Amino acid sequence: MVRTYREYFNRNFTKDKYVQFLRVLGEDYPPITIRFAETPVFIPEDLKNQLIEAGEEIIKLIKQPDFKALTDNAIPKEWIVPNENDHPHFLAFDFAICKDEEGRLVPRLIEMQGFPSLFGFQAHLADVYKETFELDELADFSPFFHGIDQQSYIALLKKVILGPFAPEEVALMDIDALNQKTAIDFFVTAKHLGIRILSLTDIFKEGNQLFYIEQGKKIRLRRIYNRLIFDEVSTQQELFKLSFDPRDELDIEWITHPNWFYRISKFTMPFLKNEFVPETRFLNTIEVIPSDLENYVLKPLFSFAGMGVIIEVSKADIDAITDPENWILQRKVNYEPVVQSPDGLVKAELRLLYIWPDGEEPQLCINLARLSRGKMIGVRYNADFDWVGGTVGLMAQ
Repeated sequence: MVRTYREYFNRNFTKDKYVQFLRVLGEDYPPITIRFAETPVFIPEDLKNQLIEAGEEIIKLIKQPDFKALTDNAIPKEWIVPNENDHPHFLAFDFAICKDEEGRLVPRLIEMQGFPSLFGFQAHLADVYKETFELDELADFSPFFHGIDQQSYIALLKKVILGPFAPEEVALMDIDALNQKTAIDFFVTAKHLGIRILSLTDIFKEGNQLFYIEQGKKIRLRRIYNRLIFDEVSTQQELFKLSFDPRDELDIEWITHPNWFYRISKFTMPFLKNEFVPETRFLNTIEVIPSDLENYVLKPLFSFAGMGVIIEVSKADIDAITDPENWILQRKVNYEPVVQSPDGLVKAELRLLYIWPDGEEPQLCINLARLSRGKMIGVRYNADFDWVGGTVGLMAQ
């Protein structure tokens, strides 16, 4: 998206460099199962400033005194977890990169979550792009915002995830942690913080306290850096009997508390009214179905990774829905193919990643980018393409 940088990168790109990039990316880690794109995204200054402004508009809503009351219905009753804190520790906002009527690149909100993303991995990814493709010869690039650097970023992660506890008292938890597609992020995070990576069934309860076993020793957990999405475990709740049920009263601190996954989600989007957010309405509030449904997308509130989304919406699709309160109708955004690959333009999405320490303000720290040639952003829609997949946005300092 910055022509001089893009031309330099493409002119010097080779498949051998990409193979080397993948090798260096996975050195000292288990095999990576995510597809990473052949290129980073070069974010121009104007787009960066718009992204910052768009994120600030969302945070204004989240910080409203009535935000919890506004989003109480966001949490499925069967998944309410007690002892919720005042705010999420992590935020992620996804923006499609589009063009306005004047041809200016503009961000449009697609998704949002009060849940961790690849916070540990993205800094590593940026470093490997810069090293492998020798980008430091071109400019001083960074994936960070607001003057943050690698050292201060890792220090902030430690502050928020570890808090006052020893690393062995904190665990990153997922349903089957070591076999998740995003496990590379888990390993990078553990390397920086010294915390344990535990699957749900590695943890057991005694009274209201949680423990795990390491080298024959029982160790008490004080904090869980939660990466478990309840949608994934909803049909496997017998696992709770082998471990613990997060909905019990527990003497544990959540980073981030599970309720925030629902509060800050597609459910929040109808409450946002600004230029960066496409028109979004709860389906049950729509009295007259739009006549131009081809310009809308239908999304279930309680799903992730694009599951259940209906791109080509018909009135029959809407009529078939029995729980309209759990769906949103959102005006489509037109991703503008803006990243030049060797054989055409590719669409891009940028995710802003915030860290929110207790007692402080949320801080925009780093970003995640994804490239796509398919109808949607995501692996299942881009399986047969190159120059697609996970990447990072780099900004010249």
